Amino acid sequence: MHEFVTLHETALRLGSFLAVGLAMAGWEVLAPRRPLSLGRARRWPVNLGMVALATLLVRLLFPAAVLAATATWAQDQTIGLFNTIAIPGALAIVLSILALDLLIYGQHVAFHHIPVLWRLHRVHHADLDIDFTTGVRFHPVEIILSILIKMAAVTALGAPVAAVVLFEVLLNATAMFNHGNVRLAPILDKVIRAILVTPDMHRVHHSVIVPETNSNFGFCLSLWDCVFGTYRAQPEAGHGAMTIGLPFFRDTADQGFLKLLANPFIERVGENDTKLP
Repeated sequence: MHEFVTLHETALRLGSFLAVGLAMAGWEVLAPRRPLSLGRARRWPVNLGMVALATLLVRLLFPAAVLAATATWAQDQTIGLFNTIAIPGALAIVLSILALDLLIYGQHVAFHHIPVLWRLHRVHHADLDIDFTTGVRFHPVEIILSILIKMAAVTALGAPVAAVVLFEVLLNATAMFNHGNVRLAPILDKVIRAILVTPDMHRVHHSVIVPETNSNFGFCLSLWDCVFGTYRAQPEAGHGAMTIGLPFFRDTADQGFLKLLANPFIERVGENDTKLP
């Protein structure tokens, strides 16, 4: 398995991204949860353009498959927890994926509560609608910082290459899934939510109401919000009536590609960046 995942890392990541993206796009057309205020023609080119730019910058700044390369280097140098203790390979993969998912939860909390990081992350939250493309709409600087954090974590863990690649595939897939503007039967949502973050669970996190924005930080496993007390079952106004986005940056002009790139450096009269963090 290790050799297969390593050899086909790029194909696995790109293939899963396209497959999940197309599946979510179709699902949103067939069974939308909420009407869109701006529409796909206005939002999709911007949101997908953000991930395209971030991917380009990552390729310019880092070697190909940088996280897998980091895991390989740590293994070769016998650095990191799972490279220095005797543990079955399958267990090391499972524990690494759990640890990396916890890391992303903690990183997400930090990007909400540290003002300078929140300025980057609010590009994600400024979307006036939420659908699967919101799940890939992040400022390129946030993406680069996230890669550096994950590189440090992969090294410290001594995570197997297979675990790193599988986690990245899982993270991208679940990010698009839980941002989806899709309808799930309540009983199905309840069953899935016991393990994974569902669209209804994560949508609360994109509410304009501050306590709701600062809840449901998980991207993949729902476990961490329950353990650390940040879980909120439903939005106060209900999913149909809740307002998506931030109290500021609500003009349609704020949703342009260049405006989003400049967003972290823009001040708004009356805005208190420490209010959300």
